[in-house]
Amino acid sequence: METEYRSGYLGEAARTPTGEADRAPLAPATGTSRETVTVVEDSARPILLVDVDGVISLFGFAQHARPPGRFEMVDGIAHFLSATAGEHLRRLADAFEPVWCTGWEEKANEYLPHALGLAGPWPYLSFERNPGRNRAHWKLDAIDAYAGARPLAWIDDAHGEACEVWAAQREGAGAPTLLVTTEPAAGITDWQVTDLLAWAADTPQLGHSRRDAPSGRAARST
Repeated sequence: METEYRSGYLGEAARTPTGEADRAPLAPATGTSRETVTVVEDSARPILLVDVDGVISLFGFAQHARPPGRFEMVDGIAHFLSATAGEHLRRLADAFEPVWCTGWEEKANEYLPHALGLAGPWPYLSFERNPGRNRAHWKLDAIDAYAGARPLAWIDDAHGEACEVWAAQREGAGAPTLLVTTEPAAGITDWQVTDLLAWAADTPQLGHSRRDAPSGRAARST
């Protein structure tokens, strides 16, 4: 029987192969707590919203078809980090203002810039866990609060119909919006990076500034 790997920071532990050697935990970087992250206002570039699970931390692949990467322990949970994600994100950071858009929230800054060789910390969004029936996707209120009408691209493995409708509404209101949906077993790919860079180069900047986000996070929506 094939073993599938599933990653999830918010409580679903990954399964590792029997007999796999213990791995040293990935140490959190110092100075990247919720209180010390500084937000840099940068309305000259579009926003790049970056999920972690299914984009950087891969899951759902069979043991015999493991993609390039390595396991790292994060707060006692095994995550399989893509071998190419760091390079992809460094390329994209030249054209975008990168922002963590993940259930990891501030934990992304504590672990991933060091692990992936990123110039961090990045701003990150905080989310209401029960956004109510008015929102079909739990990330949208925080994204709207952070981005306003600025152009944005959003990399995630689970957009869904509600996100497609939301993106179309933003586009209709004059806010360029691109959804890039990854396969969780592969994460972000070369061709997706190429498409994102081409989109950023062709996207006019409208001069809209997002709301202030103290301590590196958007205000929680209610």
